[in-house]
Amino acid sequence: MASSSSSASTHRSLKDELIDAGNGLLNPPSSIDKLLNLLDKVEDLLDKVEQCPSIEMQEALVPSVRALISDNLFRHSNESVKVSVVLCIHELIRLTPLHAPFSRKLTKEIFQMTIIALEKLSCAPGRCYFKALRILEIVTQVNSCIILLNVGMDPLVVELFQLFLSTIGSKHPPAIFTNMENNMSWMIEKSDDISMELLRPLLASVKKGNQDISPLSWKLGEKALINCVAKVKPYLKEAMKSLKLDLDDYAEIVESICQDASSAVVRFFYIYFSALKV
Repeated sequence: MASSSSSASTHRSLKDELIDAGNGLLNPPSSIDKLLNLLDKVEDLLDKVEQCPSIEMQEALVPSVRALISDNLFRHSNESVKVSVVLCIHELIRLTPLHAPFSRKLTKEIFQMTIIALEKLSCAPGRCYFKALRILEIVTQVNSCIILLNVGMDPLVVELFQLFLSTIGSKHPPAIFTNMENNMSWMIEKSDDISMELLRPLLASVKKGNQDISPLSWKLGEKALINCVAKVKPYLKEAMKSLKLDLDDYAEIVESICQDASSAVVRFFYIYFSALKV
């Protein structure tokens, strides 16, 4: 009984804190430092809210939702504020996974801002870098990129692929590579079809020469292909044919896929060739 009472008290406290912090964002402080501190507090509170929140908790979230999508914050001129706002919005999206809680127009703008925020992964570790890292974690955790497919925003999917493949580097911890790989594989598998625009950055990443220039980009492209062999095979074969591309210019994995090797055989070749490169 005491535990139940304590849990209810904690729930009420979280709800009250969310309302207070959300109302604070509705009238944001003019000081950037104070605003960033308030956004950090809202982020921390949202992180404590469980998925599919109760009606009471949903009502407590209203001030934060209204504030975060207001022009005062959503279109703020400060870069650090923008990244924090995007992170808070993704904490809200986390609560309703695989669904867009906002209008199509706003959802498009949110993911455009998300891509800009994720560019901070190429920066030296700092506030924006760690916020971007958390955004990537949430996006991966709830597969929120599926929203882009559900509302037909394929160009943003292509942008995301280009960003991942151009950003990944040796300075990044393995978790970033894994999250990028999982997102790319998930979006490929869930796409109704694979466009030429989506294949171009993948093929560019596994073109011979890129292996020396950007080895992790090469590996990321390979992993995305190997994870989705059955899905990409017909589109990859058509792309190589229509674009008149030479298989000898690309990673062995591309040749294996185009030569109708089974998924198991392709995976074997990937492991084999990877071992040779070590």
